[in-house]
Amino acid sequence: MKNAFFVLLSFCLFTSTSFAQSSSYGSKNKVTAPANRNYNSDAPIKLKKVTIAKRVTVALPEDFTAMPDEGIAVKYPAARKPLGVYSSPNGQVDFSVSEKPTTFIARDLPLVKDIYKASIMRTFSEVQFIRDEVKTIDKKQMIVFEFVSTLKDENPNSNKAPVKKYTIIQYYIKAGKVMVFSFNAPAIWKDKWQKAANEVMNSIKVS
Repeated sequence: MKNAFFVLLSFCLFTSTSFAQSSSYGSKNKVTAPANRNYNSDAPIKLKKVTIAKRVTVALPEDFTAMPDEGIAVKYPAARKPLGVYSSPNGQVDFSVSEKPTTFIARDLPLVKDIYKASIMRTFSEVQFIRDEVKTIDKKQMIVFEFVSTLKDENPNSNKAPVKKYTIIQYYIKAGKVMVFSFNAPAIWKDKWQKAANEVMNSIKVS
């Protein structure tokens, strides 16, 4: 069990590092949001069903498109490429799915949740949790974190503004693997995206 703990802890740190790298990338490549209803109005965000890697279906905003491999390599650098990444037209709002091996099983979810939460808190300068729970989605138990994070440049001579993100991340453990689903957007758009983000994450189905 001790070895299993360190395996999962290493994965937590790896996942959170990818999170931080994605946030940093977004801050260096800011694009002005187009003047459409998804970003600058209160009109509902329409969703469409998407199948990812033949095993995952999810309802995503209809204007989201699959990120090409070269984009994934830059924004989500990892030894194991995500199963899929979908992004908004301006590249600032993403949904991603990744999968990694684990020695934990479903009954370990309370322990795993605590480990992941600690990892998230270490990764960012500040974290404000909105939700922190184990929830049933499509008859499957998933760990769910919804939060607003702040990542500050620790260099005392840096004049870079902190990167603030709104995120929902979910973990599902089955058959020796953990699937990680994440939705993130700039924190300033939280009010515009929160309802749609929750609809997206609640629509996830894994076969």
